[in-house]
Amino acid sequence: MEPTLIGHWRLAGDAEDASGNGHHGQNWGADLQAPGLAGQANGAAAFDGRASCIVVPHRPLLQLGTDDFSLSVNVYSEEHVDDSIGDIAAKFDSQQRNGFNFGVKRHGAACNSLANQQNLQFGIDDGEIDPAWTDCGRPGNAVFVMSLVVHEGELYAGTFETGVDETGRVFRYAGGAEWEDLGAPDAANAVMTLASFGGQLYAGTGRLKALGSSLPPSPNVHEGGRVFRREGRDWIDCGKLGGAKGDYAEYTHDTVHALEVFQGQLYGLPLYTQGLFRYDGHESWIDCGSHGSRAMTLGVFRDQLYVLENGNGVIRFEGGADWTRWTRVTELPGASQVYSMAVYEGRMVVGTWPEAAVFTWEKDGSWTNMGRLGDELEVMGMAVYNGKLYAGTLPLAQVYRYDGDGRWTCTGQLDTTPEVRYRRAWSTAVFQGKLFFGTLPSGRVHSLEAGRNATCDRQLAPGWRHLAAVRSGGVLRLYIDGAEVGVSTAFDPAAYDLSNQEPLQIGFGQHDYFRGRLCDLRLYRGALSAAEIAVLGQSG
Repeated sequence: MEPTLIGHWRLAGDAEDASGNGHHGQNWGADLQAPGLAGQANGAAAFDGRASCIVVPHRPLLQLGTDDFSLSVNVYSEEHVDDSIGDIAAKFDSQQRNGFNFGVKRHGAACNSLANQQNLQFGIDDGEIDPAWTDCGRPGNAVFVMSLVVHEGELYAGTFETGVDETGRVFRYAGGAEWEDLGAPDAANAVMTLASFGGQLYAGTGRLKALGSSLPPSPNVHEGGRVFRREGRDWIDCGKLGGAKGDYAEYTHDTVHALEVFQGQLYGLPLYTQGLFRYDGHESWIDCGSHGSRAMTLGVFRDQLYVLENGNGVIRFEGGADWTRWTRVTELPGASQVYSMAVYEGRMVVGTWPEAAVFTWEKDGSWTNMGRLGDELEVMGMAVYNGKLYAGTLPLAQVYRYDGDGRWTCTGQLDTTPEVRYRRAWSTAVFQGKLFFGTLPSGRVHSLEAGRNATCDRQLAPGWRHLAAVRSGGVLRLYIDGAEVGVSTAFDPAAYDLSNQEPLQIGFGQHDYFRGRLCDLRLYRGALSAAEIAVLGQSG
């Protein structure tokens, strides 16, 4: 059928609906006089990424049902955005898992890697019963898939291997259960962490002790502690973290546990020692001081860098001229380790040991317990995927979905290795519309698709971009500047009735508040063609 306008929000001086259908928005703090596409005044709405959004109350015409529909919008983002760019538009009932989500996702602090860096994602769901997880194979001889990262349209994995002559390696996913071996950056037993930074792939290596996973010590005693950059087929040495002091003298400087991008720079964190280091762009790492304890990983929230402590603290790095001032945010009740971090519904959430509890940080600085994941002991990697928060666990390597009010639903056990004490669902990333998790000790990767999803697995370029999301028959399609960049797997349209009573949210959703500018947001009933999308982009 010919697409017809349901709503048209110019977002240029007001939040009113220009379609004539009366779907006027209620403005909650957005600047409606921001510069537009050509720099003109009152040309766009600016959102602060913290609390601002526009809410369009539900009305019958916003009931999408099983119909095709299309979203078209102009989006502006800055060159360096420390937080997620965030949700563009959503109409989603989180209790029923019903509706759509459309936004730009950043999944950091998934234990130790920045898994998704500003990737465009569009998903629909109708409370679909989750299918079984799919086994995506074992990268090499991996015992532990320590990191998963999406970089330039590909999924990469870093591994821990335990043979005397084996080393940590980097693999690229080739589809199905196949992985392409990209080699070992150095002689250490683990590639602990990966990062996409400046258009290039970085890998941090380590001498993993493995006792924390109740595994025998690796006979490979070569030091790691170095960071490497992929260039062509080669791994280029970018230097070693230095200056750290710790209680594990034999492991001092030898393990890079986390890499994080913050304020346009790359930061590295050791595992068995104290300290934080910033890459100088060549072969050295600048000592940024220490907060006084050993840390587990790094994360970014609201333009600040956080360290998750091997204690029960979440510690904020204050920066300053000497980069040595640290402030403890708070301590978590009942937790002795903080392993992972995510942003869900605009709030920081963290996963802990020894009761596998997830906590959310409230605006007043307190922490609210979001519940325990079954009878598990530890929360590993976390990610927001198609409107829901997912978390992996130890000791059974299960993955749970948060269903509100302290309720967590187990979606499956990924590692069933017999006669071991600990199994981990550790690393996680969203790729090709699916949620991926890496495990220990089977060293395998598994994927799940909840609802249907289309993703662009490349970082969204800064500046003004025209974006479109289309439900067309039995597929979802994504467009950037008129070019198709993502397609979902096929589905039965009748199985996805998106009818709900929730408002349409602009600049907010299940992941995070939007940061940047929006203008000329249009919602159509019916599927726009590629040619029609190109015209809309040019008209902007």
